[in-house]
Amino acid sequence: MPSPSPAARLAAEFFGTFWLVFGGCGSAIYAAKQIAQSEDGQDTFQVGIGFLGVSLAFGLTVVTMAYAVGHVSGAHFNPAITLGAAVSGRLSWKELPTYWIAQVVGGLLAGLMLFLIAKGQPGFVAEGNMAANGYGEHSPGNYSLTAVLIAEILLTAFFLIVVLGATDGRAPAGFGPLAIGLCLTLIHLISIPISNTSVNPARSTAVAFFNGNGAPGQLWAFWLAPLIGGLIGGLLYPLLFQNGKRTAPEPTRAETADA
Repeated sequence: MPSPSPAARLAAEFFGTFWLVFGGCGSAIYAAKQIAQSEDGQDTFQVGIGFLGVSLAFGLTVVTMAYAVGHVSGAHFNPAITLGAAVSGRLSWKELPTYWIAQVVGGLLAGLMLFLIAKGQPGFVAEGNMAANGYGEHSPGNYSLTAVLIAEILLTAFFLIVVLGATDGRAPAGFGPLAIGLCLTLIHLISIPISNTSVNPARSTAVAFFNGNGAPGQLWAFWLAPLIGGLIGGLLYPLLFQNGKRTAPEPTRAETADA
């Protein structure tokens, strides 16, 4: 089969990142905290999906879109993954800027759609309620900047190692998206209380400006830390598991799911 065109690859990254932000952040905005009342109105019950549900939602966005368009673009949906793919030899450096643009634009459009839908609920206030990432007083658990940077770097580096390993030509065929989606689920289970989980600069950018409440001013941390983690993961995988060689996987494997 002919290789996908550059336009098709960018469209895949655009739609994949849109889906990741819309599904993951949307679950946090709309469904994480839902309260129901008993018939007599005396008691209330939490019926929202909570941290577990949001974590699964992020993982499912990657699984579904990686299977849908992984064969087109590699299904990065994340500037840190794209950086790690370039560092490890899985992607040419000349494609990195256009991948980043497609990812950020796709994420921002999703953020806009989330905002417009949320505004349809009477009394909704966007400030502080758009699933933004943060540290200090803007961290769900009030974690410090240092703690957030360490967590984001470490988790993104491991995410890259899982992505590169799951899409290695030696890995079991067809299971890459599942491994990557489950890894992202686990990452969210660990770090939602720490930073609301980024490990993805496009996801952070997508909602920061709609959220306000300090998120735009803290956005630098959620570019810096994931990119450092992506760089580390992209360097470590070839060094440890490919005998130090930066080699591309077989074509059919490369397009399975570099989520």
